[in-house]
Amino acid sequence: MKFAEFSPGQVIETGSYQVTQQEILDFACAWDPQWFHADPEAARQGRFGLIASGWQTCGIAMRLMVETALADSESFASPGLAYLKWPNPVRADDVLQVRATVLEARCSRKRPELGVLRWRWQLFNQNGLEVLDLEATSLFDLSQT
Repeated sequence: MKFAEFSPGQVIETGSYQVTQQEILDFACAWDPQWFHADPEAARQGRFGLIASGWQTCGIAMRLMVETALADSESFASPGLAYLKWPNPVRADDVLQVRATVLEARCSRKRPELGVLRWRWQLFNQNGLEVLDLEATSLFDLSQT
């Protein structure tokens, strides 16, 4: 999507993504080797069982948003997040989908060739449970248009 296509209040829904146990284990072994992500036997004794890393959950949301809204846009950077929450865990075989709500779309006051998009991303599983909630700011290079 191009920056001009975003408007406050707009809701964007992505396709879905199914998480596998092997992906959870592979990510955990490489990036977040805590026992409840990387060791199925030990995780069975834990509070949640085997769950995906929150950082993996962020990556899945990012992938879905790139595929749906950012791939052919003028987006080039993000200065960061206002907040990031993982209200429920992601488990093997969960099917995830993002619902993004545009909060603000404006030109930068200091650099009018930059578009500033503030939006909320919520990732839900197949049961409608929210597994990720964040507010991001994305920057768009409007000199490309």
